[in-house]
Amino acid sequence: MKKTLSLLSMLMLGCPLFAATDPLLLPSMVTIKGGEFAMGSTANPKNDDYPVSEPVHTVNIQSYRLSRYETTVGQFRQFVAATGYKTDGDCWKLAANDWGMEGGKAGWDAAVNAPSDYHPVMCVSWDDAHAYLQWLSKQTGRHFRLPSEAEWEYAARAGASTRYPHGDDPAALCQYANVFDRSGKPVIARLTGKERKEIDCDDQAALTTVVGMYAANAYGLHDMLGNAGELVEDCQHLNYEGAPKNGAAWASDCKLFHGSVMVIHRGGNYNNGPAGASPTYRGHTGKDNRSSVGEGFRIAEDAVGDIVQDAGTRAFDTGLAAAQAAERSRRAK
Repeated sequence: MKKTLSLLSMLMLGCPLFAATDPLLLPSMVTIKGGEFAMGSTANPKNDDYPVSEPVHTVNIQSYRLSRYETTVGQFRQFVAATGYKTDGDCWKLAANDWGMEGGKAGWDAAVNAPSDYHPVMCVSWDDAHAYLQWLSKQTGRHFRLPSEAEWEYAARAGASTRYPHGDDPAALCQYANVFDRSGKPVIARLTGKERKEIDCDDQAALTTVVGMYAANAYGLHDMLGNAGELVEDCQHLNYEGAPKNGAAWASDCKLFHGSVMVIHRGGNYNNGPAGASPTYRGHTGKDNRSSVGEGFRIAEDAVGDIVQDAGTRAFDTGLAAAQAAERSRRAK
């Protein structure tokens, strides 16, 4: 609570929060044209304590913008350097126990969780993401936010009605996503002590990887599935009964889990098989929960005015291109 109040105090005082000489690493945004779609699926696994993706229902989406890539370590690092923000608390990690994970001290900037500044940032909570977005909005005069769950699914489906945006075959996922595949299986089995069936393809990444390494979907968005799961604005509801039909975030009448307010994350991660890597599958987490088991976030904003590719966006794109080239070189060895 103290960290949030400190940040809010600086904002209200109008203090300059970013004094670095390097350009602010702004996200590359894509305008998503609005439309109508059928949200949800009857094909996903069901669990009484876990959010299901039913009933399938029609949602009307207004045009908005979504970042081309997941928020990166380097982008979050600029925020922390400018504000002194602290991400308190442990971060979940893969472990050899019944759950397959445990709390750990390594945070968002530890080498194990942040191999480069262009990997997706993890070990950040819903609260941390909002603090970052508030700061970024203050710096730019824009209104950055998390997408609603409906906006996220609409963008992930990219106009498709198949199981995945590319079709129904999970073996094709490795062209578009970093998932639990032949590269990930031995590494994750060693960390968790558990063997399970992998997706029959090879994305050449064991854990997370540099953003944008795989083909974009039809809307020009990368890593909507796999790599890191993505937090959305909505709190937890165990099904879609009563869900908004206008694409807005569903932030009332939240369903608690063990007494805690939970929020939704979407898209699966590097540790997900065919079910979790579906654009309709729904995960959940606590507002202040942090995890390196594949949870990060992606930035949204309302579609107001034209997209401006300024120095900050160009700096991000230039650095990302270099990081992608280095990752391709590593994979070719």
